[in-house]
Amino acid sequence: MTTLAATGVLRASWLLLAFPVFGAAVLLIGGRRTDKWGHLLGVAMPLAAFVYGVIAFFTLLGYPAAERSRDLHMYSWIPVAGFQANIGILLDPLSICFVLLITGVGSLIHIYSVGYMAHDSDRRRFFGYMNLFVAAMLLLVLSDNYLGLYAGWEGVGLASYLLIGFWQYKPSAAVAAKKAFIANRVGDAGLSLAIMLMFAEFGTFTFTGVFHGSKSAGSGVALALGLLLLLGACGKSAQLPLQSWLLDAMEGPTPVSALIHAATMVTAGVYLMVRSNPILAQAADARMAVAIVGAVTLLFGGIIACAKDDIKKSLAGSTMSQIGYMMLGAGLGPAGYAFAIAQLLAHGFFKAGLFLGAGSVMHGMDDEVNMRRYGGLARLMPITSVTFGLAYLAIIGIWPFSGFFTKDPIIDAAWESGGTSGWLLGGAAIIGAGITAFYMTRMILMTFAGSKRWAEPGPQGGAEPRTGQPQPQPHQAALHPHESPAVMWWPMAILAIGSVGAGAFLMVNNRLVSFLAPVVGVPPVSHGLFTWPGGIALILVVVAAALAWTVYGRVPVPATAPRGSFVTAAARKDLYGDAFNESVLMRPGQWLTRLSVYFDTRGVDGLVNTTAATVGGSSGRLRRIQTGLVRSYALSMLLGAVLLVAGLLVVRL
Repeated sequence: MTTLAATGVLRASWLLLAFPVFGAAVLLIGGRRTDKWGHLLGVAMPLAAFVYGVIAFFTLLGYPAAERSRDLHMYSWIPVAGFQANIGILLDPLSICFVLLITGVGSLIHIYSVGYMAHDSDRRRFFGYMNLFVAAMLLLVLSDNYLGLYAGWEGVGLASYLLIGFWQYKPSAAVAAKKAFIANRVGDAGLSLAIMLMFAEFGTFTFTGVFHGSKSAGSGVALALGLLLLLGACGKSAQLPLQSWLLDAMEGPTPVSALIHAATMVTAGVYLMVRSNPILAQAADARMAVAIVGAVTLLFGGIIACAKDDIKKSLAGSTMSQIGYMMLGAGLGPAGYAFAIAQLLAHGFFKAGLFLGAGSVMHGMDDEVNMRRYGGLARLMPITSVTFGLAYLAIIGIWPFSGFFTKDPIIDAAWESGGTSGWLLGGAAIIGAGITAFYMTRMILMTFAGSKRWAEPGPQGGAEPRTGQPQPQPHQAALHPHESPAVMWWPMAILAIGSVGAGAFLMVNNRLVSFLAPVVGVPPVSHGLFTWPGGIALILVVVAAALAWTVYGRVPVPATAPRGSFVTAAARKDLYGDAFNESVLMRPGQWLTRLSVYFDTRGVDGLVNTTAATVGGSSGRLRRIQTGLVRSYALSMLLGAVLLVAGLLVVRL
């Protein structure tokens, strides 16, 4: 490609945003007139953005590594004296990776949705919201400044709210949408305060200006910025302590879970931390806080996933855990930035595949989500079981699947970070690998293996019990599981291919590490594929999978979950995340609100009312001397004159 053509391609990168914005505008403003073909437009727009993203990617590859960054000014957003806010696009190795993930995996999920939402009367509106989300996410990762990033950040939050609560007639969906919206606002407050601090300290919020200014800023400013950015990342990426919204967000349609809450939106926090690596470089304590949050969350989410019978909620706990690995990598600094992004990209394939597989199972099981009412589906849904199985092998990190190549370097880097923190962070990462193998093996066995735990329709269409098989619950209707249509399973097949080969493609010969080096630097130590921490993790994976088979594969799965231990009961209640947030965030917020109201009514209003009453009372009393009688006024003048003369005489004497 000639230099002129390459420049033209990069200058037209605004098309990456224009395609999904156009799709959302047409579908949401056009109304019912677009119902017949709206889903086709909804698929075409992110697909067009993906094609252009591929062209832009290869265009960047045509430049030397040091020149693979283009900051393209679009227009002046808020031109005010002393405050200039521009909209600009930053195309560099980090942003283009996210562009390909968002538009590539996003396009597959849009195609899958054509079949999944085929019978929904509001399918056109669904695709409009999905296009809106893709546009907001692209703005987030392509912006060249924190204010533009924040606009995309809030757009993603809005789209998430609309999609989680898409089925508005379900009270649970409406409540889940509000919960996600409010929890994200807590994190967003941290990001907004960070942007304000940037402008106050550096007079700008562009990446270039902030990163340059952070080098000369005090350690306190860098620490404050790092912690505030971490708060924002915790909200969007469902990390402790703002993680509980993700489990309830599964009330939305399954493609929403795949796109927003597995492959893209929850990775926004990881993008924020990696993009802000020059700030974290000046604040070692903030970087350590990122690593600790990630390590704790990867254990927290995994334990929750082990106890959930709802297939989507178990995958939601898994998402928390896998994002925890990415945050742990980001907290390791240059030793882990590239590995965090590698895990993020591979996770986009296998977690989207797992969610779409869960949606396929639900599609064939009349929207049943309880895995205790599945069983024996591998024979009836062979394509779904194979694609789901490949994604399963990828997420638990078995060689040669994707997770092995992307997760092991994080485990190794955490272990080698040194000191007590290295033992703790590395140990958490290894234990998390075992927990992942346990809950994912449990999911595979409960869903696709064993005997049927659902009722088949009898000759007259009713339930026909079979000897020796678990009886259906009284409220459970007869089901006839079946494979999903081609429009649903072939996106799952493509994602399964990515689950198998994406990790090796990214990590062998350090392809991704070298590509991202101009943005995040080069890891100080080269990590091999079969390190001893990774070997311990792999052994633990095998042991945990065998343990899960012992519990859920060798014996029939009971129709009702056993009571279990205290840990099991706590995990079923999300390890009391909601109770913690209520005690630490909501109740103090209520008390602060009540104190503010009391201060306003008794303090501010009391002072104003007292002043008004004093003036009113005084004026009422003074008004009484205004009688309107001349003789009264003459008498007052006489008394005044007498007092004046008396005063003068006293002074004279």
